[in-house]
Amino acid sequence: MILVENILGNLKDDHWKSTIAASNMDVIALDQWEAQKSRFKKTSQGGVDVAVSLSRGTNLRDGDVLVWDDAAGTAIVARISLKDVLVIELSELLDQDPLIMLRTAVELGHAIGNQHWPAVVKDRCVYVPLSVDRKVMASVMKTHAFEGVKYDFVPGSEVIPYLAPHEARRLFGGAEGPVHTHVHEPHVAHHKESAATP
Repeated sequence: MILVENILGNLKDDHWKSTIAASNMDVIALDQWEAQKSRFKKTSQGGVDVAVSLSRGTNLRDGDVLVWDDAAGTAIVARISLKDVLVIELSELLDQDPLIMLRTAVELGHAIGNQHWPAVVKDRCVYVPLSVDRKVMASVMKTHAFEGVKYDFVPGSEVIPYLAPHEARRLFGGAEGPVHTHVHEPHVAHHKESAATP
Protein backbone atom coordinates (compact mmCIF):
# COMPACT_ATOMS: atom_id res chain seq x y z
CA MET A 1 0.00 0.00 0.00
CA ILE A 2 1.38 3.40 -1.02
CA LEU A 3 0.42 6.38 1.17
CA VAL A 4 -0.19 9.66 -0.70
CA GLU A 5 -0.25 12.79 1.46
CA ASN A 6 0.58 15.40 -1.19
CA ILE A 7 -0.27 16.02 -4.82
CA LEU A 8 2.99 16.20 -6.78
CA GLY A 9 1.61 18.20 -9.68
CA ASN A 10 -0.70 17.81 -12.65
CA LEU A 11 -0.30 16.45 -16.17
CA LYS A 12 -1.10 19.96 -17.47
CA ASP A 13 2.05 21.31 -15.79
CA ASP A 14 4.96 21.72 -18.21
CA HIS A 15 7.27 19.63 -16.01
CA TRP A 16 4.93 16.63 -15.88
CA LYS A 17 3.93 16.93 -19.56
CA SER A 18 7.51 16.27 -20.55
CA THR A 19 8.23 13.75 -17.77
CA ILE A 20 5.28 11.38 -18.03
CA ALA A 21 4.40 9.51 -21.18
CA ALA A 22 1.22 7.43 -21.49
CA SER A 23 3.33 4.26 -21.60
CA ASN A 24 4.62 4.70 -18.01
CA MET A 25 1.45 6.02 -16.41
CA ASP A 26 -0.84 4.01 -14.11
CA VAL A 27 -4.30 5.41 -13.46
CA ILE A 28 -6.58 5.65 -10.44
CA ALA A 29 -10.07 6.12 -11.90
CA LEU A 30 -12.39 8.21 -9.73
CA ASP A 31 -15.93 9.37 -10.21
CA GLN A 32 -16.95 12.90 -9.26
CA TRP A 33 -18.12 11.80 -5.79
CA GLU A 34 -14.86 10.03 -4.91
CA ALA A 35 -12.80 12.97 -6.15
CA GLN A 36 -14.30 15.24 -3.48
CA LYS A 37 -12.94 13.08 -0.66
CA SER A 38 -9.59 13.93 0.91
CA ARG A 39 -9.18 10.41 2.36
CA PHE A 40 -9.83 7.15 0.56
CA LYS A 41 -8.25 3.85 -0.51
CA LYS A 42 -8.29 2.75 -4.12
CA THR A 43 -6.56 0.23 -6.38
CA SER A 44 -5.02 1.59 -9.56
CA GLN A 45 -5.74 0.04 -12.93
CA GLY A 46 -2.27 -1.52 -12.72
CA GLY A 47 -3.15 -3.24 -9.41
CA VAL A 48 -1.33 -0.91 -6.99
CA ASP A 49 -3.14 -0.23 -3.68
CA VAL A 50 -3.05 3.47 -2.80
CA ALA A 51 -4.23 5.23 0.38
CA VAL A 52 -4.86 8.93 -0.20
CA SER A 53 -4.75 11.19 2.87
CA LEU A 54 -4.71 14.83 1.80
CA SER A 55 -5.10 17.96 3.90
CA ARG A 56 -8.71 18.88 4.64
CA GLY A 57 -10.19 21.02 1.88
CA THR A 58 -7.80 19.69 -0.77
CA ASN A 59 -9.56 18.25 -3.79
CA LEU A 60 -8.11 16.14 -6.55
CA ARG A 61 -8.25 17.40 -10.11
CA ASP A 62 -8.20 15.32 -13.25
CA GLY A 63 -4.57 14.57 -14.11
CA ASP A 64 -3.12 15.04 -10.61
CA VAL A 65 0.12 13.11 -10.14
CA LEU A 66 -0.08 11.12 -6.92
CA VAL A 67 3.02 8.92 -7.11
CA TRP A 68 6.26 9.22 -9.07
CA ASP A 69 8.91 6.50 -9.08
CA ASP A 70 11.97 8.17 -10.57
CA ALA A 71 14.00 4.95 -10.82
CA ALA A 72 11.29 3.08 -12.71
CA GLY A 73 10.03 6.18 -14.54
CA THR A 74 6.43 5.41 -13.59
CA ALA A 75 3.64 7.55 -12.21
CA ILE A 76 0.23 7.00 -10.68
CA VAL A 77 -2.22 9.64 -11.88
CA ALA A 78 -5.80 10.46 -10.85
CA ARG A 79 -8.32 10.41 -13.68
CA ILE A 80 -11.68 11.90 -12.75
CA SER A 81 -14.86 11.33 -14.70
CA LEU A 82 -17.14 14.35 -14.25
CA LYS A 83 -20.69 14.47 -15.54
CA ASP A 84 -21.92 17.30 -17.71
CA VAL A 85 -23.24 20.45 -16.06
CA LEU A 86 -26.31 22.51 -16.93
CA VAL A 87 -25.06 26.10 -17.11
CA ILE A 88 -27.83 28.68 -16.81
CA GLU A 89 -26.69 32.09 -18.02
CA LEU A 90 -28.38 35.08 -16.35
CA SER A 91 -26.60 38.02 -18.05
CA GLU A 92 -29.58 38.96 -20.24
CA LEU A 93 -31.83 38.88 -17.19
CA LEU A 94 -29.91 41.87 -15.79
CA ASP A 95 -31.23 44.03 -18.64
CA GLN A 96 -34.85 43.31 -17.67
CA ASP A 97 -37.14 45.45 -15.56
CA PRO A 98 -36.31 44.80 -11.85
CA LEU A 99 -39.74 43.24 -11.21
CA ILE A 100 -39.32 40.80 -14.12
CA MET A 101 -35.78 40.05 -12.96
CA LEU A 102 -36.98 39.30 -9.42
CA ARG A 103 -39.92 37.18 -10.58
CA THR A 104 -37.74 35.17 -12.98
CA ALA A 105 -35.03 34.59 -10.35
CA VAL A 106 -37.60 33.33 -7.82
CA GLU A 107 -39.31 31.11 -10.43
CA LEU A 108 -35.95 29.67 -11.53
CA GLY A 109 -34.96 28.97 -7.92
CA HIS A 110 -38.32 27.32 -7.29
CA ALA A 111 -38.02 25.13 -10.41
CA ILE A 112 -34.51 23.97 -9.48
CA GLY A 113 -35.45 23.42 -5.84
CA ASN A 114 -38.62 21.53 -6.76
CA GLN A 115 -36.48 19.07 -8.71
CA HIS A 116 -34.06 18.72 -5.75
CA TRP A 117 -31.15 19.62 -8.03
CA PRO A 118 -28.00 20.84 -6.26
CA ALA A 119 -26.86 24.17 -7.67
CA VAL A 120 -24.08 26.72 -7.38
CA VAL A 121 -24.61 30.39 -8.24
CA LYS A 122 -21.40 32.08 -9.35
CA ASP A 123 -21.15 35.47 -11.02
CA ARG A 124 -23.93 35.52 -13.63
CA CYS A 125 -24.38 31.76 -13.93
CA VAL A 126 -26.17 28.97 -12.13
CA TYR A 127 -24.41 25.60 -12.35
CA VAL A 128 -26.48 22.42 -11.96
CA PRO A 129 -24.88 18.95 -12.23
CA LEU A 130 -26.50 16.39 -14.51
CA SER A 131 -28.21 14.38 -11.79
CA VAL A 132 -30.97 13.04 -14.06
CA ASP A 133 -31.21 12.47 -17.80
CA ARG A 134 -30.22 15.49 -19.91
CA LYS A 135 -33.58 15.36 -21.76
CA VAL A 136 -35.44 15.67 -18.45
CA MET A 137 -33.41 18.70 -17.39
CA ALA A 138 -33.82 20.34 -20.81
CA SER A 139 -37.56 19.65 -20.66
CA VAL A 140 -37.85 21.41 -17.28
CA MET A 141 -36.05 24.46 -18.65
CA LYS A 142 -38.16 24.52 -21.84
CA THR A 143 -41.41 24.08 -19.92
CA HIS A 144 -40.73 27.13 -17.77
CA ALA A 145 -39.36 29.24 -20.66
CA PHE A 146 -37.67 31.71 -18.30
CA GLU A 147 -37.49 35.19 -19.80
CA GLY A 148 -33.92 36.48 -20.31
CA VAL A 149 -32.35 33.12 -19.38
CA LYS A 150 -30.15 30.99 -21.65
CA TYR A 151 -28.80 27.54 -20.83
CA ASP A 152 -26.47 24.90 -22.22
CA PHE A 153 -24.85 21.63 -21.15
CA VAL A 154 -21.05 21.65 -20.83
CA PRO A 155 -18.52 19.06 -19.61
CA GLY A 156 -17.90 19.20 -15.86
CA SER A 157 -14.16 19.38 -16.53
CA GLU A 158 -14.71 22.82 -18.15
CA VAL A 159 -16.62 24.12 -15.12
CA ILE A 160 -14.58 22.82 -12.17
CA PRO A 161 -11.53 25.11 -12.69
CA TYR A 162 -13.78 28.12 -11.93
CA LEU A 163 -15.12 26.70 -8.66
CA ALA A 164 -13.81 26.98 -5.12
CA PRO A 165 -13.41 23.60 -3.34
CA HIS A 166 -16.65 24.03 -1.35
CA GLU A 167 -18.54 24.89 -4.56
CA ALA A 168 -17.11 21.84 -6.35
CA ARG A 169 -18.22 19.62 -3.45
CA ARG A 170 -21.72 21.08 -3.56
CA LEU A 171 -21.94 20.75 -7.33
CA PHE A 172 -20.34 17.37 -7.89
CA GLY A 173 -20.33 15.74 -4.47
CA GLY A 174 -24.08 15.25 -4.13
CA ALA A 175 -24.76 14.29 -7.73
CA GLU A 176 -23.59 10.71 -7.31
CA GLY A 177 -25.63 10.08 -4.19
CA PRO A 178 -29.17 8.81 -4.03
CA VAL A 179 -31.63 10.93 -5.97
CA HIS A 180 -34.63 11.97 -3.91
CA THR A 181 -37.87 11.77 -5.81
CA HIS A 182 -41.42 12.16 -4.72
CA VAL A 183 -44.89 12.19 -6.19
CA HIS A 184 -47.35 14.87 -5.20
CA GLU A 185 -50.93 13.72 -4.76
CA PRO A 186 -53.42 15.94 -6.54
CA HIS A 187 -54.59 18.66 -4.14
CA VAL A 188 -58.28 18.01 -4.87
CA ALA A 189 -58.07 14.28 -4.05
CA HIS A 190 -56.20 15.04 -0.83
CA HIS A 191 -58.75 17.70 0.11
CA LYS A 192 -61.71 15.33 -0.47
CA GLU A 193 -60.05 12.62 1.60
CA SER A 194 -59.42 15.08 4.46
CA ALA A 195 -62.98 16.38 4.31
CA ALA A 196 -64.38 12.85 4.59
CA THR A 197 -62.36 12.11 7.72
CA PRO A 198 -64.46 12.73 10.86
